[in-house]
Amino acid sequence: MNIQRLIKQHQNQIIILSGVLVASAIISDYLLNLSQVGMWTMMLASIVGGIPIMIQAYQALRNKVISIELLVSIAVIGAFFIGEYYESGIVTFLFLFGAYLERRTIEKTRKSVKSLVEMAPTTALLIDESGEAEEVDIEFVEKEDRLLVKTGSKVPVDGLVLVGEGFVDEATITGESFPVKKKVGDHVFAGTILNNGTLQIEAQRVGEDTTFGKIIELVEEAQDSKSVMEKFINKFSKYYTPVVLIFALVTYLFTQDIRLAITILVLGCPGALVIGVPVSNVTGIGNGAKHGVLIKGGEVMDRMNQVDTMVFDKTGTLTQGTTAVTTFISLEEEEEKSLAYLMAIEKESDHPLAKAIVAYLGEKNIRNPYPVQSTTVLEGRGIQAIVQDEEVLIGNERLLKEQALTIAPKTQKEIQAIKEQGNSIVLVTVSGELRFVIGVSDEIRPEAKKALMKLRKMGIKRFVMLTGDNQITAQAVATQLGIDEVKAELLPADKVKEVQKLKDTGHIVAFVGDGINDSPSIALADIGIAMGSGTDVAVETSDIVLMRSSFDELVHAFGLTRATIFNMRQNIGISLATVGLLFVGLFAGFIYMASGMFVHEASILFVILNGLRLMKFRVK
Repeated sequence: MNIQRLIKQHQNQIIILSGVLVASAIISDYLLNLSQVGMWTMMLASIVGGIPIMIQAYQALRNKVISIELLVSIAVIGAFFIGEYYESGIVTFLFLFGAYLERRTIEKTRKSVKSLVEMAPTTALLIDESGEAEEVDIEFVEKEDRLLVKTGSKVPVDGLVLVGEGFVDEATITGESFPVKKKVGDHVFAGTILNNGTLQIEAQRVGEDTTFGKIIELVEEAQDSKSVMEKFINKFSKYYTPVVLIFALVTYLFTQDIRLAITILVLGCPGALVIGVPVSNVTGIGNGAKHGVLIKGGEVMDRMNQVDTMVFDKTGTLTQGTTAVTTFISLEEEEEKSLAYLMAIEKESDHPLAKAIVAYLGEKNIRNPYPVQSTTVLEGRGIQAIVQDEEVLIGNERLLKEQALTIAPKTQKEIQAIKEQGNSIVLVTVSGELRFVIGVSDEIRPEAKKALMKLRKMGIKRFVMLTGDNQITAQAVATQLGIDEVKAELLPADKVKEVQKLKDTGHIVAFVGDGINDSPSIALADIGIAMGSGTDVAVETSDIVLMRSSFDELVHAFGLTRATIFNMRQNIGISLATVGLLFVGLFAGFIYMASGMFVHEASILFVILNGLRLMKFRVK
């Protein structure tokens, strides 16, 4: 419809014109004593302000929706024809101005996403075969391309540093305010800024597949996702609006007072009710994005607010995942060949324990001259490999039990002592003979204990650790952190069963993890929370992503969801109380159409400002 498009293009000008006409009418009548001029000016204001509202009401009716605009349209037409031009003019202006405030608020709360989109790199310096760098559009960059990043430039893709070092500002990804030093072998992310230095990187993810691209996509989807409260309000308003229409009609039939019936239509508009919840939801999600917490929608807010039990993976979640070998016991005299086997196998793995062993063997100058013929990952137990036609097993005690391999009593005591020191155990066998006992420790995240105490004060009743590690090591970590319950030596399927048990007993469960083996539990839990440094699968299946993998972000996420839900409830209460008080004032005789509409629009402004308070939310 051309008229509708024209009105939409000039809606701000229409509001200004309506306001000017209303102000001119009041000045003409009350200051210049030109009552006729004031009356005609207000009639014009009613028409100018009423047409956009009536067109919206008509469009809603075409879609079989009885909207707020319909209430206002009927009221304005009624007031106009009974000669209440001041009421009709003021009501249309206030309604249009209220709609303008709503639009501006939503735009403001989406500002974090817009600023992210604007930060997306558009070009890259592509290094050709001759070593020259050419500026190209970001769309032409492909995986494994070699790129140059200069000081002050944006990193164009997710990549691996091949040459150079420098400090990178990663605030757009993690919210971290301090630059991070990057050197050869480190990963860099699209959208971050190289503060100093020069880097050559290999493109690993490009376009929408980059971490930055996924963040934008997640936040945009989340802000469009409606909470349970929002869905309820939308349903409520569908029934509420017809009820107000019927109430106004019944009032007129009993009182024959058309002015009273029209005023009921104006005062019954649930504007604050409709806008209050979305503003809280969008602002809360925007606050999370600003502080490195990606919350995937309004429904996640609702569920997170109800969580009473938090379940944690251990390695890489409660601990930092930066492991180191603390004990290395060799059970054979001629160990060179077995050490080379171990080095060859572990070099092919990205597991934190494997990395720790490779680092340890590297310091001892152990090389891996033997090719690995085959490797089989035994989920939750370890690795089975063939090197030089010999079977090598690397894993935990469960793996050895499954293979019916015995451990000598003396060695068993040594293993027990290593466990009691809080170490994870890695056992290595070659051709059925136990060759090495390795103790690997993983530092507990320094902020974890304080964060768990905060979460308990905020309402989390129970903390549970589910881990594939041994019971003694797991219990040592749990004791330090004040965790209520520990389940150790679990396979990924066992973790899923434990999460289901908690849900079956009535607990609202959040699972926090970072690895591929955590993904089933993350997906099953009422709320899945992924450490941003974890695997893509864990991040994709989660409801909340902690971009800095920090427990401070976990506390912020829980506090933010509680604050957002409380803010929504406040706005609902304010909205309903306003409508109730307006009707009481109307029947008591001290609220009229124009004054009632003023109070009504003031309530819209109030719930908007209340919702915007969430932009500055931080856990104390």
